[in-house]
Amino acid sequence: MGSRWSGRREPSDHPAAVSRERGCSLDWRDFGGDFAVAVAIGLTQPVDSRAMPRVSLPLLDADQGTDRNALGGPLAPCSQSPTTGFYRDGCCRTGPADVGRHVVCAVMTERFLNFTRGQGNDLQTPLPEYQFPGLNPGDRWCVCALRWLEALKAHAAPPVVLAATHMQALDVLSLEALITMAVDAPDEG
Repeated sequence: MGSRWSGRREPSDHPAAVSRERGCSLDWRDFGGDFAVAVAIGLTQPVDSRAMPRVSLPLLDADQGTDRNALGGPLAPCSQSPTTGFYRDGCCRTGPADVGRHVVCAVMTERFLNFTRGQGNDLQTPLPEYQFPGLNPGDRWCVCALRWLEALKAHAAPPVVLAATHMQALDVLSLEALITMAVDAPDEG
């Protein structure tokens, strides 16, 4: 019988499980097969792999084999509790399916949570049907770069973790803006 996937549980040799052991240094080739397809199309119920389409194209950008953070170093995990990231592997990595580019590792604040709720994205209310626990101030979460920029302009941007913020955040945000809000800003000298 084919493999089955349900909610957040994945086989111990699946890339999301492996990434918890080795950080965020996955290669795009790690994401082929049933589980990645299920995540990409949003399935939350068990599936029989025989019924799943086979994907011949990578689900992540080809350059994701070298996931780098905003400072150019290796991408560090953002959070495992709650488990964040578009691919729910704890890292703020991105790929073609991530239209919102969830690449900024942010430390939630009451002000930001209220701001994003006012923009139509309630991050505080649990949604068990999507295995989403709801966020509280102090939780780390991968947020969309554009939402973080909107919050910055409204003086509601949360602190960021540069080591866990993907370098693709720099496509939208300036490094200077991120550094001013960083909990792990580099030393000036």
